[in-house]
Formats: sequence, structure tokens, C-alpha cells
Amino acid sequence: MQPIQEGLVHIVDDDAGVRDALSWLLRSRRLLSETYDSAEAFDARLQAGLEPAQAACLLLDVRMPGMSGLALFDKMVAAGQHVGLPVIFLTGHADVPTAVDAVKRGAFDFCEKPFSDNALVDRIEQALAESARTLSAQRGTTVLRARLNELTERERDVMRLVVEGLPNKLIADQLEISVRTVEVHRARVFDKMEVKSAVELANLLRDV
Repeated sequence: MQPIQEGLVHIVDDDAGVRDALSWLLRSRRLLSETYDSAEAFDARLQAGLEPAQAACLLLDVRMPGMSGLALFDKMVAAGQHVGLPVIFLTGHADVPTAVDAVKRGAFDFCEKPFSDNALVDRIEQALAESARTLSAQRGTTVLRARLNELTERERDVMRLVVEGLPNKLIADQLEISVRTVEVHRARVFDKMEVKSAVELANLLRDV
């Protein structure tokens, strides 16, 4: 038996038949899922907090009683909650233009009903992979910021000038300290940031 694939698929649809069919389809492909019968139900789950370390995606019906799927998506975008949680809209033919617009605003994709099982699962797996990449990048940023917080003010000064490409002598002149002191601070910066060269340090700080 194939192992369960990593990641969780959240299914939001007011039609119990659709929820059951999608859950069965995902189980047959070794994918875990949770179902919600309304946008409000998933919103409550979202506000309570999803597992931050787990890749996930959201299958979201466009039209539902009460809060629509589009309204939920807009709320998620406003709060930045769609980052790391790719949204795939499930839509009827009449809602395709709306779904296309949502994709332009950050939704991962849309699937028109009736949809191809294989095509839908392919997109779900791609969405989960995208979620995993995003979460990994976020964890990397968190680790990097923690390392930066360990630097002293003087080490930050030296690091800034090292990244600019200045040699130790010019750094010493600008900061009015000895070259030996620069060498010590430089070594400590490299150690704390876990790099071995100025180029590696510059690349590490590029996206901070």
C-alpha cells in the first residue's frame, strides 16, 4: 500500500454529496482531507489556527449560502491567510469569469464542474507542493531573523560594511576602530550567521 502523501486538503462546499465525493477521491489517492459545510465554518477553523508546519490547500466552492467562497477568499487575502494555503476554486460555468479574476488576485487555480478527477488531483498535488515550498521559505526567514537578533550593534555595523564589499582597513577607518577589532567582529558575524564568506552573507541577506 502506498503511504499517505504529506499535506492536508480542506474542502469547503455546502453540498454534502460533493464533499463526500471529493473526500473519497482524495482518499483513493492517499491524500488526507477535512470537510466544511460553509465558508463560515472554515473561517472559524482558520481563526482558531491551522497547523503552521503542515502543507495544505483549500478547495473552495464559489457559491454557497451565507458567506460565499469569494467573500471568504477576499477576507483571507486581506489578512494574508492565503499565503501558504493555496486556494483552488470549484466553480460552475457561470462563475468562471469570477474565478479567473480571483486567480489574478492570488488564488492558485479554479476547476470547473464537472471536473476531471485526474486534473483536479494533479492541481491539488501541485498546490500542496507550493504550500510546502512557501512554508519552508517562511521557516528559513524566521531562522535568519533569529540569527540577526543575536548580533550586537557593532557587529551589525561591521556586517553592513562587509556586505557592501569594503575591506577590513576601510571598515576600521569608517567605524574608527582597529583592523584587529574588525577582524574579530567579522569572524563573530560569520559564525552567528553560519556563513564562510562575504558573498555567502550577501546572498543570505538579499531577501531580508
